[in-house]
Amino acid sequence: MPKITLVLHNIRSTHNVGSILRSAEGFGVKEIIFSGYSPYPRLANDSRLPHIIDKLSNQIHKTALGAESIVPFRFIEDIGSWLTAQSSPIVALEQATSSTPLDKYRPPKELILLLGEEVNGIPQEILRLANEIVEIPMSGQKESFNVSVAAAIALYAMNYQ
Repeated sequence: MPKITLVLHNIRSTHNVGSILRSAEGFGVKEIIFSGYSPYPRLANDSRLPHIIDKLSNQIHKTALGAESIVPFRFIEDIGSWLTAQSSPIVALEQATSSTPLDKYRPPKELILLLGEEVNGIPQEILRLANEIVEIPMSGQKESFNVSVAAAIALYAMNYQ
């Protein structure tokens, strides 16, 4: 099983964040990096206002059910610079003409899995930093899965292929 660092960039929903945290814990994700406007649970030395920390942490807990206290996480302000400085391959989960179908992708021993905003996906300036783009093949009429469902599918595929 690969060592996966999960980047959640501009995820809007606390419920999606909580669900992703829970799946990440179940699949043994090494660490979660929050960036952009993604809500995240309480951090040590958190600079956000106390009532905001409490509100977001409580909402995330509703779906994370304690995974937020198991999976290591942090917030990175400048995700572009952070990604550029990493030595592990960056794999974006996104629909693109150059994407590899997830069932054909063979993950390396360590990687960074990048997820983006629920409706618009990963911004182009961040997507350009990816070494590879993978996509979940769709059979239905809808264009994509919910980001938390897509994260779970990708983590499963990367762990058990």
